[in-house]
Amino acid sequence: MSIVMITGCSTGFGLETALAFARQGDTVYATMRNLAKSDPLMKRAEAEGLEINLLSLDVNDDKSVAAAIHHIQRVHGAIDVLVNNAGVGYEGSVETIDIDNARDLMETNFWRAVRTIRTALPAMRAKRAGVIINVTSVSGRVPGTAYNGWYGASKHALNALTEAMVMELDGFGVRVACIEPGFFTTEIMQNSTARRNLDGADPYAADQAWMTDFYEKSIASGGGDPVVVAAAIVNAANDPTTPVHNLVGDDAVMFVDLVQQSGTVEAWLPVGQSIVETVDGPRPPR
Repeated sequence: MSIVMITGCSTGFGLETALAFARQGDTVYATMRNLAKSDPLMKRAEAEGLEINLLSLDVNDDKSVAAAIHHIQRVHGAIDVLVNNAGVGYEGSVETIDIDNARDLMETNFWRAVRTIRTALPAMRAKRAGVIINVTSVSGRVPGTAYNGWYGASKHALNALTEAMVMELDGFGVRVACIEPGFFTTEIMQNSTARRNLDGADPYAADQAWMTDFYEKSIASGGGDPVVVAAAIVNAANDPTTPVHNLVGDDAVMFVDLVQQSGTVEAWLPVGQSIVETVDGPRPPR
C-alpha cells in the first residue's frame, strides 16, 4: 500500500481523490489550509469506514509545506504518491485584473506545486520510487481564452514544468504526470472573484460578464462529476504506463481536437461565430 499526500482536499477533486485512495487501502494524508473545512471529507470517510489523516498545509507558505511533508517522512519515510491539486480560478483581463489576485493565482496554481515537489522529491529520488501527479487543466493544452489568461498561464506553466521533470527524472525511478480536466462540478467558480471584480467603469466588464456566464452555464449544464477526475488520478498513480498528459472529460478532448484541427490560434479565439457564441448568445458590442 502507498503513502499518499494530496493538497486541497476540502472540496472537489481533492476530497474525492482522498476517498478514492483510501478505498484501495492506501495511507492517505489529506491536506488543506483550514482544517475547519474538513467536515465534508471526514463525514464521507466515516460513513464508508475509511481512515484518512488530516494535515494543515498552506501551499503558499514554505514553512507550512515543509512541516507537513517532513512530518509524513518522519513517520513513513518517502511519500509514494504526491498529488498537487490545490488551486484557485480568478478571472479578469490582463490589463485590469487586481494584480494581487493575479499574483495569488500564479502562487497557488504554479508555485504551490513547486514547493511540494522540491520538498518531497529528494526522498523519492533517494528511494528511487514515487509518483508526482499535477492536476492542471485543459486550459493548459489550448490557447489562452479571454479573462482566463492568468489561469491558463498558470496551467501552461505547470504542464511545462511537468514535461521538464519527466526528462530530468529519467533513471531516478520517479514518474510524473498531468491530469487535465475540462468542465467539472466543483466550487472553483463560486470561489472565483470574477463577479466581484466586475466594475462598471472597467472597459472589459460587459464582455467579461458574457464569458463568465459561458463558464458558469457550461458547468451547470454539463459539468462532470469530480469522481471521474479522482479515478483518473488514482489510475495514473497505479499505472506505470500513464502518459505525461491526460485529458479528463469529453469536453476537454473536444477542445483540444478543435485546436488541432484548426491549426491556428486565431481559429480558436472566441470572436465572430464561435463555440462560445453558439452556447451563450452574441458577444456584446465593443
